[in-house]
Amino acid sequence: MSDPKTLGLIGGLSWESTAEYYRLANETVHSRLGGLHSARVLVNSLDFAEIQALQDSRDWDALGARLADEADRLAKAGADVVLLCSNPLHVVADRIAEAIEVPLVHIADTAAGAAQDSGMKQIGLLGTAFTMNEDFYRARLEGHGLTVHTPAKSAVGEVNRIIYDELCVGIVTEKSRRYFRSVMQDLVDAGAEGIILGSTELELLITKDDADVPLFPTTRLHVEAALN
Repeated sequence: MSDPKTLGLIGGLSWESTAEYYRLANETVHSRLGGLHSARVLVNSLDFAEIQALQDSRDWDALGARLADEADRLAKAGADVVLLCSNPLHVVADRIAEAIEVPLVHIADTAAGAAQDSGMKQIGLLGTAFTMNEDFYRARLEGHGLTVHTPAKSAVGEVNRIIYDELCVGIVTEKSRRYFRSVMQDLVDAGAEGIILGSTELELLITKDDADVPLFPTTRLHVEAALN
């Protein structure tokens, strides 16, 4: 039997979704190996407010350097693969990957791969305003041959508000679930054959029963790709 590998998580971004990463990693390992098996996980949980301030100021050099340093800490502690537990912070993923000796699994690549494997050509994208509006994420998906649809400008602000003001602090409401159902239907009406849940908190709110097309939950897909 080969030596067990250790998964490194750059978490706290938000801690609500990092808890999901930890749960999914352990559930997946247990489902594959059975018995008392669980995942070997190192978690480097950061203060989200500090990191968000760097993103808001668009200080990409400082943000990249900070997250690269945190990834290096995980690698030096024994992580064999690193996950950055946030979609929008992948804006500096290349800087992180260049700074460490172990693989950094890119969350958009895993989502795009899953959509392609399902035969998708046109995909909807839900996430923070930053993720939906900026080129770094959309371009990564388009690089895999996908046409990307995002919500109307009138909906972007409310989607962003629900993620930050509710889901990031553990608030899950039926009203917000209904709102996301309507936004997802609009994406389907625009041509989306499936929808990427491009915020790691969205899986706290949305399930496959909330849409008439396949959903691609980035948190779960990210974990599975790393374990594979």
